[in-house]
Amino acid sequence: MTCGATDVLIVGCGDIGMRVARLERAARHSVAGLARSEKSAERLRAAGIEPIPGDLDMPPSLRSLPVKDTIVYYCAPPPGKGVIDPRMQAFISVLVPPNMPARVVLISTTGVYGDCRGEWVTEDRPPNPQADRARRRLAAETVLRLWSETSGVPSVILRVPGIYGPGRLPEERLRAGEPVLREEESPFSNRIHADDLARVCVAAARCRRPSAVYNVSDGHPTTMTDFFYRVADRLGIPRPPAISLEEGRRRLGEGMLSYLTESKRIENRRMLAELGVDLRYPDLASGLLSCGDGADTEKRRSDV
Repeated sequence: MTCGATDVLIVGCGDIGMRVARLERAARHSVAGLARSEKSAERLRAAGIEPIPGDLDMPPSLRSLPVKDTIVYYCAPPPGKGVIDPRMQAFISVLVPPNMPARVVLISTTGVYGDCRGEWVTEDRPPNPQADRARRRLAAETVLRLWSETSGVPSVILRVPGIYGPGRLPEERLRAGEPVLREEESPFSNRIHADDLARVCVAAARCRRPSAVYNVSDGHPTTMTDFFYRVADRLGIPRPPAISLEEGRRRLGEGMLSYLTESKRIENRRMLAELGVDLRYPDLASGLLSCGDGADTEKRRSDV
């Protein structure tokens, strides 16, 4: 599938959405982005993106979305509570003939697999989300897949782990000296460089016969503690103190604990083989070289 003169619509113009927009504009494709406020619209215009007024939390505002024959990148996170994603439901509700896109690419999360006890995970593993944040993402996947099967419009789901890169390092946490788990108790974690994720998104939009789901990662998981240690070393910050899991249950917040109780190693062979992406940052060592020595700021995981 080639984009040609087909327009691109990005729903959720956060960090990754903007990176995707830059790639599309560099390929001479016109790009529009959903803007929920005038401030958002100004930011999009400054980046050469046409702002389209609309708010996923206000379904009537989406009725006139120009999605006909477009490639849609859906990067918007679900709401912060609940186990469904009403934003995806609102978006899908306006995708009716003749206002139908050419393809929808959704950024989801590897969190939908739940705790896999450190096993390698392929796309064939049934989802088993164990946290509401992952249940919301799986709900969005389900809504999109059902619509795609009914409408005949292809969709691609990208299950993404932790995203890192310039501007996306846990610098604030490290400078605050917040603890990590002891190495022997730390779960496996997976990641993808933000620039590589944007390139995977574009490849998924152009693949002639894409699979329904792709795991997106660099294929080189390490423990979460190792990740924090190596980021600290890169930024020249003292390594954080290590504590036991038992102590962590008392000291760490619920959000962090939800990640620390899940361990998996994400297999990326389908992504590499079918999407033809040659990762620029195939491991943490190469990816951290792209990050500054101390000018990075932490981004929330949901700010894709």
